Amino acid sequence: MTIRCEIVSQDRTVFAGDVDIVVLPGAGGEMGILPKHAPVLTTLKFGVIKVRAGGKEEVFTVAGGVAEVQPDIVTVLADAAENVAEIDVARADAARTRAEEALAKGVPADTDSYLAMEAALRKSNLRLEAARRYGKTRSPYSEQ
Repeated sequence: MTIRCEIVSQDRTVFAGDVDIVVLPGAGGEMGILPKHAPVLTTLKFGVIKVRAGGKEEVFTVAGGVAEVQPDIVTVLADAAENVAEIDVARADAARTRAEEALAKGVPADTDSYLAMEAALRKSNLRLEAARRYGKTRSPYSEQ
């Protein structure tokens, strides 16, 4: 028995398929969703979504959003999401450096600018950590 999972970001469908389990970074903690799960609506925190089908696992970063769970489908509407296998580590590292430099200059007078810089730093750190932990190039001896 499987459950349909759809992960959609603002600009594209990141994943759509039938899976055995979906693990979400819910606002109240990590949630494991199996087929025939009770209906739930939750906000998502920055973290990783794991989907498993037929013994194969795919991992996605998610930077906020909402998830609707129905007995036969999990729909994730993410502020930003991407497959960990697609993360460009050099680009994520450059984004982290830019955000750190901007924040080091001091707190801007504009609250929205500060929050945008802080969110960029959190997102790039999430992408780098996910690539390190779940990426294809990870060493079997890397720190867990």
